[in-house]
Amino acid sequence: MARKYWEMTKKYWADMVFPIHENPIKDGVVEVAEDGTIIAIRERAEYVDHEVIKIEGGLCPGFVNTHCHMELSFMFQQIPEQTGLVDFVKHVVAIRDNFTAEEEQAAIQRANDEMWNNGIAAVGDISNDNRSFAIKKASPLRFHTFVEVFDLSPTNTENTINVGKSVFAEALKLGGQHTASITPHAPYSCTPELYRFCDERTAEEGSPILSIHNQENPEENDLFLTKTGIWSELPVAWGFPFDWFKPYGLNSLPAMCQHLSHDNQMLFVHNTFTEAQDVAWAHDHFSNVYWATCANANIFIENNTPNYDKLLNAGAILTIGTDSLASNWQLCVLSELKAIKARFPHLKTADLLQWATLNGAKALRFEEDLGSFELGKRPGLVHISNLDGNGEMTANSVAKRVV
Repeated sequence: MARKYWEMTKKYWADMVFPIHENPIKDGVVEVAEDGTIIAIRERAEYVDHEVIKIEGGLCPGFVNTHCHMELSFMFQQIPEQTGLVDFVKHVVAIRDNFTAEEEQAAIQRANDEMWNNGIAAVGDISNDNRSFAIKKASPLRFHTFVEVFDLSPTNTENTINVGKSVFAEALKLGGQHTASITPHAPYSCTPELYRFCDERTAEEGSPILSIHNQENPEENDLFLTKTGIWSELPVAWGFPFDWFKPYGLNSLPAMCQHLSHDNQMLFVHNTFTEAQDVAWAHDHFSNVYWATCANANIFIENNTPNYDKLLNAGAILTIGTDSLASNWQLCVLSELKAIKARFPHLKTADLLQWATLNGAKALRFEEDLGSFELGKRPGLVHISNLDGNGEMTANSVAKRVV
């Protein structure tokens, strides 16, 4: 005898359901088909005659981690904490090639599995090369690969472009629902020609999204304003002539973005020292702009975080990233939200979860399937334990994948 449709679905009843696209539902039920498709979201009272699975705590859609460097996972616990961004970069450069291929692959696989088990559904992942690609291809996670390029002198730009093209071509072959774009690393690490190459190439062949590390360090603006500070000294210290660079008299974001076109969708990452005027400039210049924050990485590197109130008041649409295991203690989006709430306790869990789900899905252009409990989507279900009586996360809250 054929089963009725309601016999082929599972119904998860939680103290608080966070659909994201609408207000939270106390004593809500999420009905899910066998393939993970959202069938219905209702109050518990509408399911009194149905078998339901009780979840203590909350349910939300699968998380979207908009900024990760999965390929650096083998650097876990290899770099000291709170040394500042410049010393952190120096450590990465110094030890990046100190591991065997087997060690690298095992660490990348563990990171992939950790993200999946922690309820992450999709990742905006930075790749400087192809070392993570085989694991991505086999992963249940959905990836947008940002092929990241950088140069410190126009004499290196042509070679950088050729290497970037090669890695980008491999990223496009991941297939399935995976997508890719080629993107500049940061304002202080790219020539104008490299910005323009990324801008044009992505629009032609990939998904037109650029992900750029932005204003993570206060001296980044000094470079573009007056050509002073550590970022003006490092290229020469590393053996690259830097007389080609002329100060713009502007903060780094508007200075760099003069070389990028209006049509790209922008994902600015970290934004620790971003001002309201920078947010306004970006919103005036680009059609779609998102602002990724990686709170634990900022704490790990510099014991700092963005001023979220300032960003929100300026109209920034925020997303969540974990950065890498070189700069974090775990790859867990809920841990990022808890870190933010510990420093900004007035921020509401429902709003933070929107950053971590639907905002992130839109930033990676995955919102058709992910990010909310809208009917017909397959976003996954995540259990958040230990909510308080108002449905707010606590220091003891833990995220675990249900579907």
